[in-house]
Amino acid sequence: MNRRTLPVAVVATATAALLLSACGGGGGKTDDKITGSEQSATPSASASASASPSDTAGRPKVTLPADFKNEFEGWTTGDPVKDAVLADISNAITSVDAAIASDEAESSAVAFYHKGDALVGASTWIAKLKNDGLTPTGVTRYHTPNIAMSDQTSAGVVYCADESKGFAKERKTGKVLTTPVDDKSYVMYNARVEKNQQGVWQTTQLTSKRGDKTCTP
Repeated sequence: MNRRTLPVAVVATATAALLLSACGGGGGKTDDKITGSEQSATPSASASASASPSDTAGRPKVTLPADFKNEFEGWTTGDPVKDAVLADISNAITSVDAAIASDEAESSAVAFYHKGDALVGASTWIAKLKNDGLTPTGVTRYHTPNIAMSDQTSAGVVYCADESKGFAKERKTGKVLTTPVDDKSYVMYNARVEKNQQGVWQTTQLTSKRGDKTCTP
């Protein structure tokens, strides 16, 4: 959603530098969009069930409102470790969107899938949109993730988001804040994830760049 979207996949041509910065880079999101952030969401039809990690870690159930949807394209690789990473990134994205949509100031699901700088950034973002009275609506498409495994418990992931059909909506009035589609409708995300003792790949750092050429059509 290019407009104050609710946040949170890179193209196959993403550079090694981006992946390296994902593994060592800093803080939270840099964009002020309402896009999903970071869902125990149902992946799009193009993503197979094999991407879903085991629920033995007690992953929380996260539900998005009927008028908002996140789609994940190319979200499976055939590698079980990388697919588990991507599944938990989608869970992280959805957890933030669900917290915003439900007007939830503090979400246990967000804390389950985030920690460190990423958790602070997600909490700040949720609080800001709550204060602004905004919630997401429409569809955000995440696609073409690139993963660089640092070791068995950490990785950098770059991916793109297409927010051309995702918008912010005023909570009180239900008015959808539509804006023209332009380069700012497309976002490049750069995430660092770490596997905790329960086997959950938590997002620890997340940055974004709106209008990045690797993600614009």
